Formats: sequence, C-alpha cells, structure tokens
Amino acid sequence: MKKNYGKKGPAKGRRTKYEETQGEVRAKKYLGQHFLRDEDVASKIADTLTYKGYDHVLEIGPGMGVLTKYLLKKEIDVQVIEIDTESVVYLQENYPVLEGKIHEKDFLKYDVSEIFGMDEFAIIGNFPYNISTQIVFKMLELRNYIPEFSGMFQKEVAQRICEKEGSKAYGILSVLVQAFYEAEYLFTVPPTVFDPPPKVDSGVLRLTRKADFSLPCDERLFFRVVKTAFQQRRKTLRNSLKIFDLPEDIKEDSIFGLRPEQLSTARFIELTQIIEPHAV
Repeated sequence: MKKNYGKKGPAKGRRTKYEETQGEVRAKKYLGQHFLRDEDVASKIADTLTYKGYDHVLEIGPGMGVLTKYLLKKEIDVQVIEIDTESVVYLQENYPVLEGKIHEKDFLKYDVSEIFGMDEFAIIGNFPYNISTQIVFKMLELRNYIPEFSGMFQKEVAQRICEKEGSKAYGILSVLVQAFYEAEYLFTVPPTVFDPPPKVDSGVLRLTRKADFSLPCDERLFFRVVKTAFQQRRKTLRNSLKIFDLPEDIKEDSIFGLRPEQLSTARFIELTQIIEPHAV
C-alpha cells in the first residue's frame, strides 16, 4: 500500500531506513510506500466489489500485486495503473497475465478513456494517503463510468466520506460522494499489516453508484454551494453564502439559519434549487 507524503525524493544514491527490501521492490519514502503484507486483508479487499454490471476493474497503485493476485481470480478484465517504475517491472516479471494491462501513469493526470473507451469500470486500490481525496474527486468527475469504487484510505478519511449530517467529521467529501453513491465503511486495518507500518489505522470503504445518480438541480452549482458552505462551516448559511448575493427575502427561508453540517445531501440539493434562479 502506498502512502504519498511528499514529492521530494531521497538524495541520489542514498537509501533511507524506509527503503526496506520486500521481494524485489524497495519501499520508497519519497513515494510514501507502505506495502500491504497480509494476504487475508488483501483477499478481503478484493471481495468488496460485486463485479456485477461491468466488465473491467482498474486497480490504482498495485505495488507488488498483493491485492492484484486476488483480483485476477475474479472473472473480470483487470487493468492496473502504477507510477513507480520498479513496481511496474516487478509486475511485468511476476504477473505475465497482465501483459498489456499495466499502465505506468499517474491516475490523477491520465485519461482513462484510453484504456476503457466508453465502457464502465470499477476502481479499487490501497490508496496513498496524500492523494486519496484527489482520487475521490477524480472518481466523481468520472461517475458516469464508475458504478463501483472500493479501497483503503486513512481511517479518518474513509469515515469522513461515509459520515452523515450532524457530525463534525461530515463535510464536503461526505456530501458530494453521497449525492451520487451509497457509501459504506466496511472495516479497519491496523498499521501492523504494512511494511513499513504507517502511524495510523486505515479504513476500507465501498461506494455503490445510485440507480438514479442525476441531480434535480444544476450539478456545477451544487458542487459550488457545498464547497462554499463548508469553507466557513461554523457560520450559518445566511453568512457563509454571501458570495451568491441573494435577495434578502430568499435568505429568510429557515434553511439559511442552519450550519452546513446540519444539512443532509438531500437538503443541500434543496438549497441549490432555492439559489439556482438567483445564481450568477
């Protein structure tokens, strides 16, 4: 499992204490790599997807393939995307069945339609802590093509994504993801199953796209309203949404007297519908 804590690499020719050899791939501090070494956990993560209603799965950051080997047992097309050249070489040498299916790319910058065209596909992986939320935001951009998504995050991030209104952990990710997907926190993974171990627990979640995932409001405005509201989450919506320059009579609606964490996804949609006729 890779956790990306920063872009700067170690000095050339030097090995840090984190660059421990496991098999043929070193865990690299500059990539923030933490290799999952528990086969039972890997198998359990592979089983989080249903593999129904689509023909392809994309694994992000397979490393040495501890999860990949269990995905390959499923009756589905498995493709992997990996930024670490050493891991790519390892996968090519040890998983010949993946020939032509290993993509040495940065998922956040890559156009996955080059792999799948217009076909739907699921995403799975042990995601780097540092870019996990960015992966989720890109998944949301691709939601028309992704009916299922599952994987491992820092525990508090996984919980935040699945959180409901009324909690301090409830925020932008919670609302935006749950507008389009059913979110389930599945299980917690301790640091001891990684080499080297991270300093915090990890959490595995599953997102299942809703049967009707279109919104009855302007979707771009919905994203803007949610993000603007939570930028000043301690304020009421009457104050945090001043940027929309709404008429005073509109702001008399009781919904504007609430703080963002008090609104469910459905109520954020309602709020967007109220603002929409007046939004610039």
